[in-house]
Amino acid sequence: MLRATVLLTLTAALLTATPALAAGPAPGGPGDKAVWTEADKDGFATSRSVASRVWLTLDDGRLTEVFYPDLGTPAVRDLQFVVSDGATFTEREQDSTRQRVKLLDPRSLSYLQVNTDRERRYRIIKAYTTDPARNTVVMRVRFESLTKQPLKLYVLYDPSLSNQGDDDSGNNSEAGLVAVDGKAASALVPNRPFARRSSGFLGTSDGWTDLRSDHTMDWDYETAANGNVVQTGLTALDGRTERDLTLALGFGADADAATVAARDSLGRGFTKLDAGFRRGWHRYLKRLRPAISAVPFFKTYFASAMVLAASEDKQNRGAVIASPSMPWAWGLLTLDDPSAAYHLVWPRDAYQVATAMIAMGDRAAANRMLDFTFRRQQQADGSFTQNTTVGGAVKWDNIQMDEVALPIVLAWQLGRFEPGLYSAHIKRAADYIATHGPFTRQERWENQSGYSPGTIAAEIAGLVCAADIARRNGDASSAAGWEALADDWQSKVEAWTATDSGPYDPKPYYLRLTKDGDPNRGTTYSIGDGGPSAMDQRAVVDPSFLELVRLGVKSPRLPVVLNTLRVVDSKLRVRTPNGRFWHRFNFDGYGEEPDGGPWDVSPPDSRQTMGRIWPIFAGERGEYQLLAARGRRERREALRGARNRLRAMARSGNSGFMMPEQVWDENPPSGQPGFKRGEGTFSATPLAWSHAQFIRLAHSIDAGRPVELPRIVARRYQGSNP
Repeated sequence: MLRATVLLTLTAALLTATPALAAGPAPGGPGDKAVWTEADKDGFATSRSVASRVWLTLDDGRLTEVFYPDLGTPAVRDLQFVVSDGATFTEREQDSTRQRVKLLDPRSLSYLQVNTDRERRYRIIKAYTTDPARNTVVMRVRFESLTKQPLKLYVLYDPSLSNQGDDDSGNNSEAGLVAVDGKAASALVPNRPFARRSSGFLGTSDGWTDLRSDHTMDWDYETAANGNVVQTGLTALDGRTERDLTLALGFGADADAATVAARDSLGRGFTKLDAGFRRGWHRYLKRLRPAISAVPFFKTYFASAMVLAASEDKQNRGAVIASPSMPWAWGLLTLDDPSAAYHLVWPRDAYQVATAMIAMGDRAAANRMLDFTFRRQQQADGSFTQNTTVGGAVKWDNIQMDEVALPIVLAWQLGRFEPGLYSAHIKRAADYIATHGPFTRQERWENQSGYSPGTIAAEIAGLVCAADIARRNGDASSAAGWEALADDWQSKVEAWTATDSGPYDPKPYYLRLTKDGDPNRGTTYSIGDGGPSAMDQRAVVDPSFLELVRLGVKSPRLPVVLNTLRVVDSKLRVRTPNGRFWHRFNFDGYGEEPDGGPWDVSPPDSRQTMGRIWPIFAGERGEYQLLAARGRRERREALRGARNRLRAMARSGNSGFMMPEQVWDENPPSGQPGFKRGEGTFSATPLAWSHAQFIRLAHSIDAGRPVELPRIVARRYQGSNP
């Protein structure tokens, strides 16, 4: 009896000391709701080859969104590591390390992440590449214990296949960890087998929930079906005797295809894959025309060129997205499910990228972007919708008149005068402008209708360019009609948009827009994004009026232009340690909350969110300075000023040379470290428009004039050849 009691006691003690391993299907599905990561990416990369349809992003020391099979479809939320000593601490690298990002090669999108524990117990070094021949992201990992103690390294992988992270299924395969959702699959395969694996659900049965409870991996769930799956693998590394590992994250239409891709990439080896990856980018950059003015910022210049090339989809050639990120509420999926906005193709953003491509010598890419835009001119009336998916499907169907006009300007800049393009696309777009302009349902910033000087500038330039193309195709009648209309609008821009009775001096000055075409009337409108609900239109100014100058419609030395520059500078310009930048317009609310919290839709008059300052305006101001200069002395001053604007834009980039949509202004979040004026906010980073503007300004400085300027427009309205 006593012996039996002792045995029972010992058995109970053993069971208490060694928890039973949990296997079989994971409980707790579907798990917590999937959301995307922050938008301020430190790196963005893909192979130059079109055979590899994966793109990776980096942020906060980890791999964040990976896109597959196109740039509109994020397939991964993140992949990071967890470190534990098995007894006293367990840490995710995003939470507990000092993180450093390095571009290993200025002529390749080859990135290194170095994450060092704040207590200096370990270091994780990760290099990334994508297989030029396969749909695989490959990571070379070095794990170092900075003490004499061996540690455990776990990989924590959160798939979000097919642009939706709440319907994945995961299982532990012979090769590694596999996830599927019926449309696509991923396979995470190490070159040295995982010691243990588990597939669970976020927040209930995932590896992080398991490890942080007692510093050990107790769960070995074999499957997790139809939910927000998170997969965990215990690697063979201890940071002392075992330090090196290669991981391949393969993608395919099904589990077998994804696994084959990952295994084949591992078979090639990281070194060979990375060499091929770099060769592809070296060859691309070698074909481009360098900008001499960008020599002091050559890393930013090359990174910008590569970001623009990488932003073009490989399955739908010519489709260029705004950014491989989802800032604020877009990332939280509160506005659009599963993602939208920055993963879409906008005719305006495509124009910005295409003109930069022309400047640096990649006319083939610019032509692909023009062709994609015109192929998506699906409206029977000749207009273009606000945006489309990379596959060309209409997403948001509002009409913005500058997006109807700018493709015409781009066609003229590319010399695309062929009869088929004219009759099928250019003529239809110009007729739409003539019929529906100059009023626009949405102006450049997409949340107001009215008479916008920036939009009207694009419309006038579009009509003049269309007229030239029409004459080249024997259509003199259309050409004469469009030119007459353009001349009429050019003469009336001030009457529609420049006020003599507004609250600022000097007068007259251009407004952001007028609702009624009467700039001297105190018509009010709601700014949007939590701004004033009844703002006098005469009190709202915007740097976008410079489109009138940059597109050749108005002289840069016109008194109303000079007046507006002074007003805009007094109301919107901010000096930062990195240079001067500008707000979009008064009371802009498209940005973070005062404490740095994410933007979201907010009620009028709440001032819940605050728009910050934009690097693109530094570039546009630099282009203006080049246009406005007369005489040798003024030109020297203009070149100096434009170079300062170029420097400011370069300094706005982060350590991975990714340029943001916005930078912190005169009111960065207070009471928290790390929010420095002139450095990137949590806005879309990299923003293709920012990189395009940087490249275009660099080439404009070399040329001594804005390279984007359609000379036929400037000759018509200024009687010269700027």
